[in-house]
Amino acid sequence: MRDMLELTELTGIATLQDSGRRGFEKFGVPASGPMDWFAYQAANSLLDNLPNSAVIELGLGELTLRALRNTSLSVTGSGYEVESYLWTFPLWTSFYVRAGWTVRVKKTGGGNWAYISIAGGFNSPVVMNSRSTYLRGGIGPALKIGDVLAPANPPADLLKLAARNFSGAGFMPYSQTPFIDVIRAPQADWFTPEGICAFYENEYIVSLPFDRMGYRLQTLAPSSPTNTITKKNARELISEGMMMGSIQIPADGRPIVMMADSPTAGGYPKIAHVTRASLPLLAQCEAGAGKIRFRETTVEEAQENRKKISMVFKTPQDWKRMK
Repeated sequence: MRDMLELTELTGIATLQDSGRRGFEKFGVPASGPMDWFAYQAANSLLDNLPNSAVIELGLGELTLRALRNTSLSVTGSGYEVESYLWTFPLWTSFYVRAGWTVRVKKTGGGNWAYISIAGGFNSPVVMNSRSTYLRGGIGPALKIGDVLAPANPPADLLKLAARNFSGAGFMPYSQTPFIDVIRAPQADWFTPEGICAFYENEYIVSLPFDRMGYRLQTLAPSSPTNTITKKNARELISEGMMMGSIQIPADGRPIVMMADSPTAGGYPKIAHVTRASLPLLAQCEAGAGKIRFRETTVEEAQENRKKISMVFKTPQDWKRMK
């Protein structure tokens, strides 16, 4: 019997996510996966899990887990803290949990998403080569009170995985006033020079409510022609492919950033696309509170930045193979 954790309390939304469902976009199935890929990957790294292991993604709320057997957990993300037995743990750490103990992941502010990983990764049905939940498409359920979760491949030595800190956390500069790097999108030339200028000069907040499909942004500047994202004409766009990070501009001029459960196609023109390295910063910008600015970068710079950040997940064995 591998049952390890019982979900005893929950507010907000909690789902199981792995690294994503690839190759089915042409059938209208989004990639899904984590909203914050960096925190997701770190949670698995802390426990030596396989990079594609499933974790609990918790958003906009809190949860409590009761251990049915001894295990080791890790929690990463932004805007949360962890209570287990007599102790309070910071994020970006792993810890040992004895049978009968409870673990509470508490919302503190300054972020949106937390990632709870178990040694061996969570077990759940594999659908289209992935354990990721896609609620709008009916692929996997949201977690609920009373659910009992088990690891897919529990390791024998749990204690060696505890009391670790993720030293690479500083490589992702989480902030509630982030600059989000973007590259030009296919329809950038559909917008007037004034509209382009407004997009980069405006300061935005993430509007409430929001979900895993997309973030609608609202400008903090007073309404005026100078901060309106205007198009050159009323030209309509035939629906085309989209993915996480695509920034659409609908008729009201308020940007919508596609997130993990992004539709695979859309018909609003896209002004820019958020770089992979900046997606975690945007994902963790607290709704209704954080302030966002965009800045343009090049494809080459975006690729180099992604490489630098990804290097923190290299293991000693990886380094040896690279030499």
